[in-house]
Amino acid sequence: MDAGWRVRAATAGGLYNARMDTHYPTVRLKNAWRSSHPWIFQKVVDKPAQKPKPGEIVDAFDIDGQFIGRGFYNGHSRIALRILETDPAVAVDAAWFERRIGAAVELRRQVLKLDEVSNAWRVVHAEGDGLSGLVVDRYDDLLVVEFFSAGMYRHREWIYAALRAHFPGARIYSFADEHVQKQESFDYRPVYSEGGAPEPAVITEHGIRFRADPAGAHKTGFFADQRENREWLSHQCAGKRVLDLCCNTGGFGVYAAVRGAADVVGIDIDPAVLDIARGNAKLNGLARDAMPRFVQADIFPWLRDAQTNGERFDVVILDPAKMTRDREQVIPALKKYLDMNRLALGVVKPGGLFATFSCTGLVSEEQFLDMLRRASFYSGRTIQVLRVAGAGADHPFLANVQESRYLKAVFCRVLD
Repeated sequence: MDAGWRVRAATAGGLYNARMDTHYPTVRLKNAWRSSHPWIFQKVVDKPAQKPKPGEIVDAFDIDGQFIGRGFYNGHSRIALRILETDPAVAVDAAWFERRIGAAVELRRQVLKLDEVSNAWRVVHAEGDGLSGLVVDRYDDLLVVEFFSAGMYRHREWIYAALRAHFPGARIYSFADEHVQKQESFDYRPVYSEGGAPEPAVITEHGIRFRADPAGAHKTGFFADQRENREWLSHQCAGKRVLDLCCNTGGFGVYAAVRGAADVVGIDIDPAVLDIARGNAKLNGLARDAMPRFVQADIFPWLRDAQTNGERFDVVILDPAKMTRDREQVIPALKKYLDMNRLALGVVKPGGLFATFSCTGLVSEEQFLDMLRRASFYSGRTIQVLRVAGAGADHPFLANVQESRYLKAVFCRVLD
């Protein structure tokens, strides 16, 4: 063991504690612990005599005195402990963050070689990269940092330093959603490294250009998780009539138009995102007759009217926003998915393609596929599943942390 360590072992049944030169507060569980999942919930954690501050780094031990790991403690959160490091000889400090973020960057650059495809990709995907509660996205020279835990917020300067080491000269914009701040008990207003509000970034993905604006009302307005799905589907669109439902800022629709679709219609209820979508189409220099038509409408009445009027499309895309964050609302969310998928199937030409997505993490792939089976039955359409996918490889998940696997993508052929 490293000479900087001091080890203290209590008598039988007592608490074992190992410390480096850096001293960490100790938190103990109410039971033995055999799980490798990085989350430990409040109900199994004893209240420490001296309560650490939200997001403080602690050493966690089970009831038998076995070292579980080192990570963030938050007595106000449902997730009391987020384990970052299970080797007691390794300190969680600025150098630790630099190494862990460096490994994440190496995966994207050296293994996935994403710089050859795009200048927009996920740099850190929380638990998938061993950094529970942290998401970082790159948009050209702009890094967008989102905090999902008090611990990551508390140690943000270490994160910024590590990011600057790998992205010299990058602009950094950081924020946390209000619901996260409430759950994790911290207050944080968005901060931009250059002061004021960040200028939007223009990014390129598979040769197609989009505008990303982190200070806008729609997060960045661009979602890199669909990169491979947009690319694959766009190559099925040449000469076809394409309908992009819940089109948001036009990702799938713009791809289809650039790849030679004969006609592209995008539907969304939000006029602000449609303005961005039109701007994205213009960024790509499309001819007037090749420009997608973006329509503000609620997809439910729009689809009913379209079916009644005999409207049919060769390719139909359905990519709605997240339905719920509440486990109690999963069944209502599945019912809503069923209704919209059933209606969307009604406007696909026989032999056409239907691409349907869910970014609701609480809905499993199995549940989503079962919903699609029922949508097929109730719409009277026979569907042939061609491909089941998810987020791009820059959104990895650990086999023991399925919560990081949120995006479901199903590509189908409608046979009749």
